[in-house]
Amino acid sequence: MTQEQKSFPAPSVSPETEEYWEGAKRGELLVRFCNDCGSPHHYPRSICPHCGSDNTEYRKVSGNGEIYSVSVMWRAPIPYALAYVTLEGTDISMMTNVVDCDLKSLEIGQKVKVKFSETEGDGPPVPTFTPA
Repeated sequence: MTQEQKSFPAPSVSPETEEYWEGAKRGELLVRFCNDCGSPHHYPRSICPHCGSDNTEYRKVSGNGEIYSVSVMWRAPIPYALAYVTLEGTDISMMTNVVDCDLKSLEIGQKVKVKFSETEGDGPPVPTFTPA
C-alpha cells in the first residue's frame, strides 16, 4: 500500500547551486566533482570539502542507488521515510526521502532510483528516491 505523500518546501536557490536546481528541473541528478583530487561531493558547493580546491564541476550521475540507512517517521501527520542513499558509481550517501512506496517494505540495501518531487510554490523539484 502506497502512503499519502508529504509535501516538500521549495529549496533555497543561490548562484552556487543554480546549475544543480536547473538540472533537477530537467530530471537530471547532478553531483559536484573535484578536478584536482577527483572526489565527488554532495550537497552542491563550489569548494571541494576533501582538498579545498575550487576547481570543481557538475556531472550528471545515473540516479540509481542503494538505501544505506532508513527511518520511517510514523508519528508525523503524514508518515514519511528519511534515508541515506548511496549513489551508484560514487561514494556519496545523500540524505533524502523515499517516496511512492509501502513504507513498511523499505530496508537497508534496497535498490532505489531518483524521482524528482514537486515542491511548494514554484520552486524547483527536489531529488527523492523510489524503489527500483
